[in-house]
Amino acid sequence: MAGMSVDYYVRLEQGRERHPSAQVLDAIAQVLQLDDDARLHLFQVAGLSPRPYGGAAPERVDPQLLQLMEMWPENPAMVLGKAYDVLAGNQLAYTLFEGFRHGANLLMKVFLDPEARRFYPDWERAASNTVAGFRLLHGAHPRDPRIQEVLEIVRTQSPDFATMWERHDARGKRRESKTFRHPDVGDLTLRMNAFDVKAAPGQELIVYHAEPGSTSADALRLLGTLAATREEEQRAR
Repeated sequence: MAGMSVDYYVRLEQGRERHPSAQVLDAIAQVLQLDDDARLHLFQVAGLSPRPYGGAAPERVDPQLLQLMEMWPENPAMVLGKAYDVLAGNQLAYTLFEGFRHGANLLMKVFLDPEARRFYPDWERAASNTVAGFRLLHGAHPRDPRIQEVLEIVRTQSPDFATMWERHDARGKRRESKTFRHPDVGDLTLRMNAFDVKAAPGQELIVYHAEPGSTSADALRLLGTLAATREEEQRAR
């Protein structure tokens, strides 16, 4: 089933063959129906790094993670996919990032949305950080079709992105402050925390909060009221 001889497989099990190729490990993992953790361990034991599975299956967010985000009504929270697609968010996040509800992509939002430079007062910093994060994702999943698709779209349509991409900066999202200019509540400076989603490698949970007692906290509270009002209006329709 794995496309190798019985003799070769026996030598693998007995430790007499210590340098299997990535193709051989892929075949064994598929035949044994290994999950992501077991597959990663198999490659690590062999001294190799696993390649992402092929195909372009849509990314999904764990229902329990969705429920958890809805339990944070005072904190904008969203899940980003491995190509910076916004896979899910709570109501406050969608109210903060208007237009992200319907399958938006963070990289495209920053570079292709005409409103991005207004929404991010320090656009240059936000854009360079987004490019550096996307470079890291591209390096981890170089053959992912969605990453390639997003890369080509933004690179061909945004000269700013093409210039920043050539810098080859690579760094993940950090614990930092970001300032947003929202049309309803004005400027908000929020702290951002990023967490890897262990159940779905490549996904990130992003959570924002305001400094207690600050004007940003007041603005975020007002934004939460607007979010709740809009949700009630939607339910009434």
